[in-house]
Amino acid sequence: MFFQGMHYVYAVYEEKIFSRAAEKLYISQPSLSANIRRIEKRIGFPIFDRSAKPLKLTELGEQYIQGIEKILATEKAFSDYVNDVTHLKTGLLRLGGSNLFASWILPSLMSGFSRKYPGIQLELIEESSDNLEDLLQKGKIDMMLDNGTLNPEVYDSLIYREETLLLAVPSAFPVNDQVKDYRIPLEEIMNGQFTAARYAPVPLRIFAHEPFILLHTNNDTGAKAKAILDENKTDPPVLFRLTQQMTSYNIASSGMGISFISDTLIKAVPFHANIVYYKLPGKYTRRNLSFFWKRERYLSHAMRAFLDMLS
Repeated sequence: MFFQGMHYVYAVYEEKIFSRAAEKLYISQPSLSANIRRIEKRIGFPIFDRSAKPLKLTELGEQYIQGIEKILATEKAFSDYVNDVTHLKTGLLRLGGSNLFASWILPSLMSGFSRKYPGIQLELIEESSDNLEDLLQKGKIDMMLDNGTLNPEVYDSLIYREETLLLAVPSAFPVNDQVKDYRIPLEEIMNGQFTAARYAPVPLRIFAHEPFILLHTNNDTGAKAKAILDENKTDPPVLFRLTQQMTSYNIASSGMGISFISDTLIKAVPFHANIVYYKLPGKYTRRNLSFFWKRERYLSHAMRAFLDMLS
């Protein structure tokens, strides 16, 4: 309230003469004088000592000018910040992912983004998919990377890549001798050629009596694994039910059981020589790995730049 019209006062303070300040403001001198008097009446004290030539500030006027300069400095700092945000010189981007994505996928993407926009502060949150969706809904993260499906009425998404589930079997299991013609060389997984028709899906019934390591069905990998087993009328013994695909892969690599593993994981993590891979049958083997963000929220410049980098 007290600083409404402060630009009139500051112009007079800078120019020391009403006539010159009025010219600077493109208004008449009587209009400027009237505006100054209204401000002084609102404050209850004079700002300028009009008896002095050139004009001088009263004691209260000096405090008023200091207040104006603090406001102007705050406005400039905010203007500079907005300019920096607009040109991606500053900002914050908070990304979320499960153990696999937070450990092996997001760091390289964040590193590339950071090299391009070093002023943007990055945060990485590692949680389960359910917890990440809750954080996304509450605005505590900006985007999450996941291979599940979120409600399209609530969330927008961008497909990062398509991924395929494969069967990971400990190489020491004797059952591998029965299906050796179905085995997929690791290099064909790494270059994506395993999807070619020359690699036939392995008959799952052959593994019906082998121990499996499955994820809970609230995890998309667990849900897909159940759908694949049901579709192929296979109900193997389950050694463990877990929450993280990375954990099931590590247990499978120890030789304890068979697991459903995405080619995303196989390409990202260190090679385990004691696992062999097979193509899976059915319609539930392929899915999208996508970035999700809350629909209709404000997309910051940092979010837009990150999405542009992905696409």
